[in-house]
Amino acid sequence: MSVSAMKTLHHSPQGERLYRHILGGLLGEALGDAWGMPALLTPEETWQRFGGWVDRFYPGPADHPVHAGLPAGRVTDDTEQAFALAQAIIADGGVTLEGVARAIVSWYESVDGDRSPYIGPSTRRAVQAIRRGDPLTQTGLRGDTNGGAMRICPVGLIHPGDVHAAARDAALSCIPTHNTQVAASGAAAVAGAIAQALLPDSTLQDIIEAGKHAAHEAVQWAAPWMGPSVPRRIELAVALAQADKTERERLQDLYDLIGTTLATSESVPAAFGVLVMGEGDLLRTATYAANLSGDADTVGAMACAIVGAWRGADAFPKEVIATLKRVNPELDFEGVALGLYRLAEGTMPPKS
Repeated sequence: MSVSAMKTLHHSPQGERLYRHILGGLLGEALGDAWGMPALLTPEETWQRFGGWVDRFYPGPADHPVHAGLPAGRVTDDTEQAFALAQAIIADGGVTLEGVARAIVSWYESVDGDRSPYIGPSTRRAVQAIRRGDPLTQTGLRGDTNGGAMRICPVGLIHPGDVHAAARDAALSCIPTHNTQVAASGAAAVAGAIAQALLPDSTLQDIIEAGKHAAHEAVQWAAPWMGPSVPRRIELAVALAQADKTERERLQDLYDLIGTTLATSESVPAAFGVLVMGEGDLLRTATYAANLSGDADTVGAMACAIVGAWRGADAFPKEVIATLKRVNPELDFEGVALGLYRLAEGTMPPKS
């Protein structure tokens, strides 16, 4: 951050706090993504491979179906797309249909998407349609996986306390690639929870309720598509996470009864489940997401983005931040956070 920007923030304690929590959301996205990156397909398989809890950054196992060979602390497409989306939002002064499409196509080309093993099916199909010149209102009409939700963090971060605006922009951001009710609902759940988490006095229950409300609201702005209710499955995930069972038993219930596949109606509610289990602790939340397995990097990215926005950058261990920056030098956490802060600062509710 520049000296002049720092001075501006320090002139306003409220502004400085908001910046630190926006930065926390971005760091949380990366933390949960990288922590869950090496997880295998089932909780039992992950537990056996890592000898218990995945309680630190590990490299991608050599036999991992997607992340083989990635170094410990490396993020995946979740964080890469979130940062691409954030940069488009900053450049355009908000969420725009063209900006989202531009960001996703640019990211796709930067990772050689045609050959990459970790491009989601909805995103790959949509990018191909965008390249053909199809209307952006049509390119995402079959996108029902979690690609819209996994990158949604910056949308929530520019709407502190405004759950409705976060839900509306989440649905808008899904149109080019994930323009279906279930996908938009899942993305809005995460964005709404993050928007609520930025408020100083928010509780975990406030954050969960905001996510459910945003998920319900976003359905009206997306194309009809088959799929379970995201808010009702969040309720189920929360109940499973709060059951009087051991941690491993609750994770197994989340895996068996909610699921951790690419389906939005599985991974988003699962993220709320581990959010509840973690009770606001960043590393516990990341560890639960990783041991939940399946699409653990996405579950972790969403859950930890919410916790990071709630707790702020100062809640992160210094060694965790250092690892994320060293292994992912292309991610300008402070610069992107400052750009999002400038958009968000005018919408922060006044202090009572």
